[in-house]
Amino acid sequence: MNEDNIRYSREDLNEFDQIIQDKLTAARKELSFIKETLNRSNDSGTDTTASSAKVLEDGADTAEKESMNQLASRQMKFIQQLENAQIRIKNGTYGVCIGTGKLIPKERLRAVPHTQHSIEAKMARRD
Repeated sequence: MNEDNIRYSREDLNEFDQIIQDKLTAARKELSFIKETLNRSNDSGTDTTASSAKVLEDGADTAEKESMNQLASRQMKFIQQLENAQIRIKNGTYGVCIGTGKLIPKERLRAVPHTQHSIEAKMARRD
C-alpha cells in the first residue's frame, strides 16, 4: 500500500464531514420529533368516556410508547456514532477500516458515513 492510500485528503474529509453534518441535523430533528410525540402521548386527552375501551387503549398506548422509546434510543445511538465519526475526521483516523487497516471505499462512506469497517471486514466478522 503506498503512502497516498493510508489516509483521505483534507478535501475528501471535508466532503465526509458535510455529509455527516447533514445526517446529524436530520437525526437530531427526528429525535426531537420522537421526544415531542412521547411527551404528547403522556397527555390523557379529553375522550375518557368509554371506560371498557380505555383498558384496551392503555395497552396499545403502552406498546406505542415502548416502540417510540426504542426509536429514540436507536436515534441517540446513531447520533453518537455520527459524532464519533466527526471526532475521527478531526484526529485523522476517519475512513480507515479498524479490521483491515485499509481505506474504506468512498462509496461506502458516502452511504454509511459512520462506519468503521470495510465490506471485506464486515463480511469476515459474520463468518
